[in-house]
Amino acid sequence: MTNIDELIENFEYFDSWEEKYQYVIDLGHQLEPLEDEYKTDEWKVQGCQSQVWLVPQINNGIYHFKGDSDAILVKGIISIVLMIYNDKNAEQIKSIDVAKIFAKLGLEENLTPSRRNGMLSMVKKIRQYAGA
Repeated sequence: MTNIDELIENFEYFDSWEEKYQYVIDLGHQLEPLEDEYKTDEWKVQGCQSQVWLVPQINNGIYHFKGDSDAILVKGIISIVLMIYNDKNAEQIKSIDVAKIFAKLGLEENLTPSRRNGMLSMVKKIRQYAGA
């Protein structure tokens, strides 16, 4: 999957928020579906307007997350969050300045407050899984 620098570079390619918004939706279409067995309260992210599930997989101290939502835009936001946090150890996850990344992507000022809160709830959940 794309790393943080590539993600920022991809967003800089687009001139308008409408183009970025479409890119986020496209990312949502590319998100690997989560198996139904994980779509339970145990894996649900609280604080999201839509239903969101995040499941950690840990192998040799490296975290890989899978996620899904019932809303296509939110699936795109999940994709972005996973690009930022996947395949890192707990220390790397703790050290990521996600607000700075979201600002560079233009997500802070262009998402509705409820979508922003949901995005931050996903980040909080990932940091909890990583023991931050």
